[in-house]
Amino acid sequence: MDSRKGDEMKILVPVDGSEHSLGAARFLSAMALRPEDHITVFHVINFVPILHDIESYSDVIFRIKQEVAPKIVEEVSDVLRSTPAGISEVIEEGSATDLIVEKAGDEGYDVVLMGAKGVKGLRSFIVGSTTREVVSRAPLPVLAVRKAQWDIKGPLRILFADDGSEHSEAAGRFLLRFPFPEESELTVMHVHTSPVHDIPERLLPEIDEKWKDEVAKIRTAEFAHSDEVLEKAESYLREKFREIKTVAKIGDPSIEIISYAEKHGIDLVAVGCRGMKGLKGMMGGVSRNLIRHLPTSFLIARSC
Repeated sequence: MDSRKGDEMKILVPVDGSEHSLGAARFLSAMALRPEDHITVFHVINFVPILHDIESYSDVIFRIKQEVAPKIVEEVSDVLRSTPAGISEVIEEGSATDLIVEKAGDEGYDVVLMGAKGVKGLRSFIVGSTTREVVSRAPLPVLAVRKAQWDIKGPLRILFADDGSEHSEAAGRFLLRFPFPEESELTVMHVHTSPVHDIPERLLPEIDEKWKDEVAKIRTAEFAHSDEVLEKAESYLREKFREIKTVAKIGDPSIEIISYAEKHGIDLVAVGCRGMKGLKGMMGGVSRNLIRHLPTSFLIARSC
């Protein structure tokens, strides 16, 4: 089912010359792109002057970066030329994060797609600072590709975590537009953060009978709400996805999403981004947790 008729996709692909940029490009090349779609391969010469007495040393490094920049965008473009999509190359100078966010928001892109570098060692799932900042600040969806999905071929296994909000619906609607391969499998999950989910099951038989009835009523209402959320999502997502599985969970959303993704070999987790005000920044808690701990690629679909 083609839900994208007459709907072009404009994709910004920031690249830095790393294997992660090339891997993200290989992932994108496996998507069902069309001639109407357009990809901009974008490299920022992110130069920080060296605090050194010899000014010529800084000048040499800057000149080297200018010379290497066209080669960086060209090798990514070479990967993407196997697709029917149009490709353009742009090189600018300045702060990588600032320019990516500015370009993405001001020039009508639909999504930013970039590699998720990660930090080596015990915290290897934590994405690099540029990707993390772009995800946090960009006013549109950002798809970060992990190494496990660099060379994926054929249908994807997608997990869409829907909390029933307008932000989640915006994410779900975006899934209809993105050029996933035909026959990709979609699981829609709703996690209800229950006020009684942290009561150990083994202790429930010990509580007073009247409280058992109240707990049962609460859980019945929770699953009824989950059913409503899942049915609504399934109704519009069937426009694109033939295989849709629905899952209702009770507990901590971050833990349930990550556990399900690991157990079921999910390739991509998609969530909407509520955003947060104040000192905690512009991203909701679940989104931040997924960025830090998900072992798979993720789509944070901000809709502001």
